[in-house]
Amino acid sequence: MIEKILIANRGEIALRVLRACKEMGIKTVAVHSTADANLKHVLLADESVCIGPAPSSESYLNVPAIIAAAEITDAEAIHPGYGFLSENADFAERVEESGFVFIGPKAETIRIMGDKVSAIKAMVAAGVPTVPGSGGPLGDNDDENKRMAKEIGYPIIIKASGGGGGRGMRVVHTEANLIKSIQLTKSEAGSFFGNPEVYMEKFLENPRHIEIQVLADGQGNAVHLGERDCSMQRRHQKVVEEAPAPGITDEQRNRIGTACVNACIEIGYRGAGTFEFLYENGEFYFIEMNTRLQVEHPVTEQVTGVDLVKEQIKIAMGEPLSLKQEDIEIRGHAIECRINAENPAKNFIPSPGTIDRLHLAGGLGVRWDSHIYTGYPVPPNYDSMIGKLICYGNDRKTAISKMDVALQELIIKGIETNIHMQREIMNDAGFCEGGQNIHYLEHRLEHLV
Repeated sequence: MIEKILIANRGEIALRVLRACKEMGIKTVAVHSTADANLKHVLLADESVCIGPAPSSESYLNVPAIIAAAEITDAEAIHPGYGFLSENADFAERVEESGFVFIGPKAETIRIMGDKVSAIKAMVAAGVPTVPGSGGPLGDNDDENKRMAKEIGYPIIIKASGGGGGRGMRVVHTEANLIKSIQLTKSEAGSFFGNPEVYMEKFLENPRHIEIQVLADGQGNAVHLGERDCSMQRRHQKVVEEAPAPGITDEQRNRIGTACVNACIEIGYRGAGTFEFLYENGEFYFIEMNTRLQVEHPVTEQVTGVDLVKEQIKIAMGEPLSLKQEDIEIRGHAIECRINAENPAKNFIPSPGTIDRLHLAGGLGVRWDSHIYTGYPVPPNYDSMIGKLICYGNDRKTAISKMDVALQELIIKGIETNIHMQREIMNDAGFCEGGQNIHYLEHRLEHLV
């Protein structure tokens, strides 16, 4: 039994973890930067420790400070949330070596799945469908790379093995641009990720982004909790997410979900995780696995009734998975809108400042996950997301209608936000129809702000 957990994160996800801990009777330790002393979860935690100044590199990414905070508060486990150190294998290893429980996968699993090339190899071995590609890192033989690209078929995309967040990738439409593109991507990969290794894949021109949520205990038991559609994106960043994905049949869900479950068992996965796929012409193609909790996890919780954070903690305690696949039933529809402190009318520039008026949406099926409050100063140092509005209905049309009403009710003054843009999306004919590809929002943005 874990009796005290240190939450190594900030904002809404830190508060989300704290709530789960309190419901389970587990004491909490909040670590924070000097800029975050008045965060909601810091004020609600049983103990709090300042771990450094505002810059993330000196606080939330400061591994020695986090470990020291766990030591002086006698915490038994560390929950990394998402972002920051959540997918850092060295951090997971350091936590375990220091005698604490890391609430997440084993370090070696994070390493395998964090490297895109090794992750693809693992998925191929486990029978998960992948995008046609090089199957490994590209060498320096130009003729061989040209032959491979021709065999795959243009357009192709060059990706960094250690990439993420939309960086370290380049689309190539003709052989004339191939070699230069490989060289540029290698250079970027080395600069951004410290790993110049790149690989090649078929570029799917109009795919959707669909992901499968899984839970596994590392003891040979795993389940999937259906899929989410995260195709409403801007610059490779998700804006709206929903579950289940429009147009995905039960047969398709069971087929791809079973493949993901088998992969979890094959690699000995432990904890919550997400398999991300591109979906085009009825086929799923694996692109990466996120070995952590996702920002959009609430939509899965709404349609399954499963508390993913509590399940993470139980698994970390060494308990065998309490859920079986037949226990997972998807009911209704849920949509999440990310609410960001940014100005869509001015190229989405961040909008830090003090929130001087806040009125929250409410009603049946409305959930608000956020750390903000009236008088809260939104700092300029971190990600611009300040909350997540989640709406649930018996069907997709009802969920969209509820979201539109909730967005009208949600008032945040003192800073700029993307609330109006989210309302425009909810009223967009293409979005309401469902099943749009990952490029749709980018093409529509000029009409939505």
